Amino acid sequence: MDTLALLRAGRLAGTQRLDLSCGLTEFPREIFDLSGSLEVLNLSGNALGALPHDLHRLHRLRVLFCSDNAFTELPASLGRCAALEMIGFKSNRIGAVPAAALPPALRWLILTDNVIDTLPEEIGACTRLQKLMLAGNRLGALPDAMAACRNLELVRLSANRLDTLPDWLLALPRLSWLAFAGNPLGDAAERAASDAEAVPRIDWHALTVGAKLGEGASGVIYQGTLGRDAEPVAVKLFKGAVTSDGWPRSEMAACIAAGAHPDLIPVRGRIAGHPDGAEGLVMTLIDPAFRTLAGPPSLASCTRDVYDANARWPMATALRIARDIAAAMAHLHARGIAHNDLYAHNILWHPEGGALLGDFGAAALFSPLGAVPSQALQRLEVRAFGCLLEELLAHGDPAPPAFQNAWQLLVDQCLEPTVAARPAFDDMAERLATLQAPA
Repeated sequence: MDTLALLRAGRLAGTQRLDLSCGLTEFPREIFDLSGSLEVLNLSGNALGALPHDLHRLHRLRVLFCSDNAFTELPASLGRCAALEMIGFKSNRIGAVPAAALPPALRWLILTDNVIDTLPEEIGACTRLQKLMLAGNRLGALPDAMAACRNLELVRLSANRLDTLPDWLLALPRLSWLAFAGNPLGDAAERAASDAEAVPRIDWHALTVGAKLGEGASGVIYQGTLGRDAEPVAVKLFKGAVTSDGWPRSEMAACIAAGAHPDLIPVRGRIAGHPDGAEGLVMTLIDPAFRTLAGPPSLASCTRDVYDANARWPMATALRIARDIAAAMAHLHARGIAHNDLYAHNILWHPEGGALLGDFGAAALFSPLGAVPSQALQRLEVRAFGCLLEELLAHGDPAPPAFQNAWQLLVDQCLEPTVAARPAFDDMAERLATLQAPA
């Protein structure tokens, strides 16, 4: 029997998570039979346009996904769900977000790829909010009341209609990951970077595309070969649609503007002449001995990466990773680029030392914003680096107290609540260079 049939037959008693994607046009009332246990409800991929007014009867509900449905308004019944912490309504047709739809315990709100042009001032009362995903909407401004959301750590504002970033946003004490590409505030710079000839164009017919290596929100990466000599390369083809990070064209502009650095995955060229008009990049194929440092955040961790339970390394390895990433970030900032997704899950590392920073899906050019916002954006990323340093230390082998204390001091300086008081990446790279790795 399928899940809906099992539900209607009363055979899912005690279920904590329920996933239903079966063309629903109405909310199945049998779900209320699970009110004593249900914590996660996933109704994505249906044709729903409303939720019941008494949704709060699911008094244990913490997580609700309703992406890829037909909602035009965020349902007001959400606001009466006292335990609801995470709400996901990506890729609907939502144009209105009523104040009544915001539950008091809200920590994670996903409204990516809708048609929202304003948010209610009452969102400022959501002081537990940590993660806010708003890419691909029509926002021209954010409510000033959101300055009270001082627990915000990750915000996605790409592909909207913003002409500026508010000062209060850049001063939030915990904000570490902010995506803002694909807005009018940086359109001209993105177009100039995309049109630059610094990266050569590679004809599609010079490529042979093989097995898929991986897939992200913005595109698919394939193993391939280039030219008559069949040089091994990686080929990334962009999907073209807006993602949780923004437009793929913004990612391409940032990749091109980044230039060459030993701790970035080298871009060989931009694809030209694809038969379907798809855009893409040709990159150096990375040694398969490189591994991803961690997995992305989970529902439980919210904004922090999830490491393998057995993840462990010498602090000498951790130091090499930290030095390489600091150097890569200093290079990007010198070229006017914010990575905006500085996470362990976007870092490849080699067991014998060395790290590469990847995934420019959230990257943006900050030079057009002026000196003060540009400096603040750079210091936001320093906080993300502090989180990384904290995690590297937590998974490192025991080290002498003097080394651990010096490392912890760097963590504390990166996590300094006053944004302007944090060091720059150039400074961090110099300080890491003075640390002596434990024997």
